[in-house]
Amino acid sequence: MKRALIVLCGIAAVVMACGGGEKEGPRKLRFALIPKALDIPVFDYANMGAQRTARELGDVEVIYRGPEKADELRQKEIVESFISQKVDGIAISVLNAEFLTSAIDKAIDAGIPVVTWDSDAPKSKRIAFYGVDDFKSGQIMGEETAKLLNGKGTVAILTSLGANNLARRLDGVKDVFAKYPGIKIVDTFDIKEDSTRCQELIAAGTNRYPDLGAWVSVGGWPVFSANALDPVNPKKTKFISFDTVDAALGLLRAGKVQVLLGQKYFGWGSEPIKMLRDIKNGKRPTMSIIDSGVDVVRLDNVDQYAAEFAKLAGK
Repeated sequence: MKRALIVLCGIAAVVMACGGGEKEGPRKLRFALIPKALDIPVFDYANMGAQRTARELGDVEVIYRGPEKADELRQKEIVESFISQKVDGIAISVLNAEFLTSAIDKAIDAGIPVVTWDSDAPKSKRIAFYGVDDFKSGQIMGEETAKLLNGKGTVAILTSLGANNLARRLDGVKDVFAKYPGIKIVDTFDIKEDSTRCQELIAAGTNRYPDLGAWVSVGGWPVFSANALDPVNPKKTKFISFDTVDAALGLLRAGKVQVLLGQKYFGWGSEPIKMLRDIKNGKRPTMSIIDSGVDVVRLDNVDQYAAEFAKLAGK
């Protein structure tokens, strides 16, 4: 018995010497940041904002994962995977509000807080949403278009059906156009969150409506690359679009786009991560909808906007 005790004490000494007796530090909170799709460039800025915030907070780890391309079934699978992993919180830009609501509710029921950003699922149990007021943003797009057309002309719309944020923007555009009887929407194209498809539809729409007054895109797909607008003659047809990536600013400077609406891309990542951390520490958001505001960029302020954006990006 005495000999066994000596052996056990020796083992304990070795363990202590190797650091095995030291207490581990506090576990970091693991939050999932889920975009609509990884191939949509503006979501890279959301990840940058989230990772930067995690480093500043020190007690947070951000896992960035989403569908490679827009795929609502795949996005739902990713949410359910994070539920199985028992992450500490989920922040998601929702591809299809109706389809994802059950998965969001499942996470909440499992004790995992969920906040949405960019695109909401308002009928779900999500705790809060951070992003632009999409209806007001659509109204801004409508007013800017009416000014460019002097209140008269034909308009084609680019959207992606199913996303709550895009539907609200389109509602805002239509709300304004209702005040201008001289403006007529001739077609609405569903690009299915696909920039390649968007380029094809712009070409087809331009051929179908050679005297089109304006294109209005409630998402940024046509300005994510430099050549999607090649079929459009800017002397005859105006272009108004969401999103302000570098390619979009180049198109604005070149005169191919007249108005861009920018969002708080870095905030998409940073604000939901802060909210989730607060929730885990017992502090819930005071509002369920946090309006981030929207930036209206034209040729007269594009250089100032680009300089401010570069600072946020750390360039």
